[in-house]
Amino acid sequence: MSDHQREHHQHDATGHAHDHAHDHATAHAPGHGHGHGHGREGLISRVWHAVTPHSHDSVGRTDAALEGSARGLRVLAVSFAVLMTTAAIQAVIVVLSGSVALLGDTLHNLADALTAVPLAIAFSVGRRAATRRFTYGYGRAEDLAGIVIVLIIAASAVLAGYEAVTRLVEPQPVRALGWVAGAAVTGFLGNEWVARYRITVGRQIGSAALVADGLHARTDGFTSLAVLLGAGGAALGFPLADPIVGLLITVAILFVLRDAAREIYHRLMDAVDPALVDQAEAVLRAVSGVERVGSVRLRWIGHALHAEVDILVRHDLTMVDAHAVAVRAEHRLIHDLPRLRAATVHTDPLGPAGADHHAALSTHRHPHHS
Repeated sequence: MSDHQREHHQHDATGHAHDHAHDHATAHAPGHGHGHGHGREGLISRVWHAVTPHSHDSVGRTDAALEGSARGLRVLAVSFAVLMTTAAIQAVIVVLSGSVALLGDTLHNLADALTAVPLAIAFSVGRRAATRRFTYGYGRAEDLAGIVIVLIIAASAVLAGYEAVTRLVEPQPVRALGWVAGAAVTGFLGNEWVARYRITVGRQIGSAALVADGLHARTDGFTSLAVLLGAGGAALGFPLADPIVGLLITVAILFVLRDAAREIYHRLMDAVDPALVDQAEAVLRAVSGVERVGSVRLRWIGHALHAEVDILVRHDLTMVDAHAVAVRAEHRLIHDLPRLRAATVHTDPLGPAGADHHAALSTHRHPHHS
């Protein structure tokens, strides 16, 4: 390889089969036939398919990003059913008791259930294959759905605060306090279960939007607790307990809003955990033939991680040998970094001291190039 020869290597995952004899190609192919019908199948049928047991060939591996989308759709379908059931139970008690607080909580739970709709659409859109216009695919749809969810959390905070202030100014008598307390507990348990389910799976598949949706469910659980405490205060002869606790819960919702907004903001700004960068560098340094690790850039696209890395190899390697080093580097990255779907590996020759193999690009150099 001459001083000015350098290789840009983007080893597409579908080409792994000829380099690695372990059925690895199916695991990373961006558009393999998963049997889920990405294009014309309707959203409802896709959600139904996600919650219906189905099998895969035991020889090939399921594409990680598509499997993550399927798990996300399954979570949304189950949580939608749980929250709609919870809201229906509470609605019956609202009619019996006339509780304004419980009415607000019921509306919150209904709104939380409905946040599953934009997120389910995003998961479905994200499963489409990349095109010549959307060359990285449609994974960013999840982040757009996350913005909608953050706005819904903000609206919940405003509504909860408004209701609390209204009840302070005009206290409302409540009937059937025991039933109201039971409905509040039902609301809390339903929301907390859904929150844990969404947050756990969202973190496992790397979906910031699903985590934000889980945090929103948790805010509605807090609102349910406010209804419970307010009912208890009214039973003890202190009717202002409900609106006072409602204001405190509004503050708690604002803190959750801050966390959810920060997570979506980081994802939109291509922020990653610095520990992932450290891990990627350690993996690359351990690859045979890598003399030095250059820049490492990671980004989330939906719930799939993508990498662009620079490595330095000996300057006297042939192009074939340098390519082999790049393949080994990508192979190790995809195996060792969680949820990494694709990696672009760029090799540079490590030549004599002072040699600049990028001299022709010096006037166009980006800040991340050394």
